[in-house]
Amino acid sequence: MVRSMAWGYARIIAGTIAGGGVGFYVMHRLEISYKEKWDERLRKYEEELNKKKQKSEFEEAL
Repeated sequence: MVRSMAWGYARIIAGTIAGGGVGFYVMHRLEISYKEKWDERLRKYEEELNKKKQKSEFEEAL
């Protein structure tokens, strides 16, 4: 009886630690992909602003 309880506690502890590790990894990957997506959107937005600025400067020069 004691052995089975000890084995049960060990399984619970191991599962908790493993689940925490997997959860941390998944959330870390999600955060990285989210940041990359927003960095890409920011880069495209800045490119668009630069194009508009160059276009307006070109039109003012004419």
